[in-house]
Amino acid sequence: MRIVIVGAGLVGLQLAQHLIQEKHDVSLVESSEDRARNASNRLDCLVLHDEGNSLRVLEDAGIAKADALVCVTGSDEVNMIICGLAASRYPRPLKIARVRNDDYVRLNKAGERVLGIDHFVHPDVEASESALNAIEHGARGDILAFAGTPYKLGSIDITPDSAFDGLALKDYRKIAPGESLITLVERRGQIILPGGATVLVRGDRIHILAREKEMNRIFALSGRTEQPLRNIGIVGGGRLGALIAEGLLTKEGLLSKHKTAKPSLFSFFKTLISKRNCRVVIIEQDYNLCKELAARFPEALILNEDISEESFTTEEQIDKLDLIVTTTDKQELNIITAVYLKSRGIDRAVAMVTGPGYAAIARRLGVDVVIPMKTVVVDSILSHLMGGNVKEVHRLGDGSVDIIEVEIRKDAPVANTAISAFKLSAGGLLMLVNREGNSFIPQGDYAFKEGDRIVLISKTGSRAEIEKYFGAVV
Repeated sequence: MRIVIVGAGLVGLQLAQHLIQEKHDVSLVESSEDRARNASNRLDCLVLHDEGNSLRVLEDAGIAKADALVCVTGSDEVNMIICGLAASRYPRPLKIARVRNDDYVRLNKAGERVLGIDHFVHPDVEASESALNAIEHGARGDILAFAGTPYKLGSIDITPDSAFDGLALKDYRKIAPGESLITLVERRGQIILPGGATVLVRGDRIHILAREKEMNRIFALSGRTEQPLRNIGIVGGGRLGALIAEGLLTKEGLLSKHKTAKPSLFSFFKTLISKRNCRVVIIEQDYNLCKELAARFPEALILNEDISEESFTTEEQIDKLDLIVTTTDKQELNIITAVYLKSRGIDRAVAMVTGPGYAAIARRLGVDVVIPMKTVVVDSILSHLMGGNVKEVHRLGDGSVDIIEVEIRKDAPVANTAISAFKLSAGGLLMLVNREGNSFIPQGDYAFKEGDRIVLISKTGSRAEIEKYFGAVV
């Protein structure tokens, strides 16, 4: 694919880097001289230091032959104008705009093309969905749900007192006899696609695919038992905190209104949390914002306080909460607050950060669930960019591993062939199949069949081989 990206901030850089690794032809446009220079030094692609809202600049970037235009500048209006400008002369490329205004997203919710834009990506909505998904599954670690199946992909950090410490995977069934699969191991910055000889050690972060009941047993083996989350605190009452509160307190919130119909095994948001009858406390420093929140969420307790004051945490009995979610616009404060409140007795913590670097730090400090907002946005954009038989993309770890949902078409090279025909040289694993509503972890006798929806895990850069097996995927 040929993709033009306008905006070289963290999202633009992450997106470009991933696409370049997958051998796509990328052009990047950035108005800031410093950002353009940084992108040019880091990326092997065409970088133009210029304004993106110019047809001449877009043509210099290759819009005439591009398959997609992605606008991720810091301005909603600029992103929309650039897409509209490109659409006026070049309607063929797919157009994606990052926006933060709810009204713009609503215009696009029914599949209508506004200013020629095919997809809007709302950062706060994407991050809120990830937070709510984690909360629904007990906030015991990162959880990826697969809609229409009983399977989840959960992450566990191995501690010295864990049953997994020192375990060779060939002996995994001795302690976890049910149907489950260890799909990935993160170890000191390295990504390992494990085999039977792999030995797990303390400090590893493992990703396990299992049914929900079996997942609960596996979490218990790691010392992460399920706890009811009835009292939930949200630090920060801005747009992000309010979206999470709405998802917890209402059955039909902004999140569900923003979602467009897209059949997929992946699911990042459910409204089941509202059935738990949970109590929500929102802590916000801004008095006027507190008044707005009180009017919007009369069933919630709104506290106009500074979370950093120790006397406040004592007087308001914040340590009696089951879960704290930190959503301020300062990622360092989010991490520190989450760690501090866990030390005060709160069992679970979810923290919002900007990118994967701070996410790794927060996890090391003991934060249960860390959501890197920029990475979540990049994943959403990648899923929209993928066409054909690829339905969804999600990245794990440092972004060097992809989870991809693919539909097997009649003309796919692997159709009606055995699983033994599938082997990626860079490493990969077929981990889940949904066939006519029945889902299962494939065994040695599995054969690919037209209509199967499969989920595979592979290292970034395997696109050419995946195309070889499954046909054109983008």
